[in-house]
Amino acid sequence: MRDHTVLSVVVGSRAYGLATEASDVDRRGVYAAPTPLFWGFAKPPTHVDGPDAERFSWELERFLGLALAANPTVLECLWSPLVEKVTERGEELLALRGAFLSRRAHATFLRYADSQFRKLTGDLRTRGEPRWKHVMHMLRLLISGRHLLSYGEPLVGVREHRERLLAVRRGEVPWAEIEAWRETLTGDLDAAVERSALPAEPDRARVEDFLVSVRRRDAR
Repeated sequence: MRDHTVLSVVVGSRAYGLATEASDVDRRGVYAAPTPLFWGFAKPPTHVDGPDAERFSWELERFLGLALAANPTVLECLWSPLVEKVTERGEELLALRGAFLSRRAHATFLRYADSQFRKLTGDLRTRGEPRWKHVMHMLRLLISGRHLLSYGEPLVGVREHRERLLAVRRGEVPWAEIEAWRETLTGDLDAAVERSALPAEPDRARVEDFLVSVRRRDAR
């Protein structure tokens, strides 16, 4: 993974513009395993957690599949403003990022946010309060999805909403206000998908052509 990383970025609060003095530096990467490693029974790993603290990386094929499914975490990597390493293959990947976008993001972003909301309401019942950091990120995810459907790319930096989101993280915003904000953002996503200029489906053929091209070149 160290030798074959094509893209490494900083994500999380530092990329969102929500970092505090206590914030970690979360890194995500993409590596392209050499093609001959796929020829035997033992395949290369689809992902690697580490070796550095707060680093997680995907093998290229797994990353592309998740991006085609509009996985919010993976799309965030492609639009992170904090790029620490990018190779020629990585530049090709970034040039391809528009091919991953589609109106499919509406269902994906809402599904992730709804799953998080159910966990948070469960915490509210059992612990008396939710995990406020997770509340903040649920709302940020909905803001990003709304921007994606409206403007054709996910919103990573959310400095415009920084003070309000950090107030949520500190537990200073009443739960009723959070529920109202969530409902508004969900409604915004529903409205945005109706008028979105994004295609119904991503350009799977273009992405697959890129993957095959990388595999062929890395077989030499």
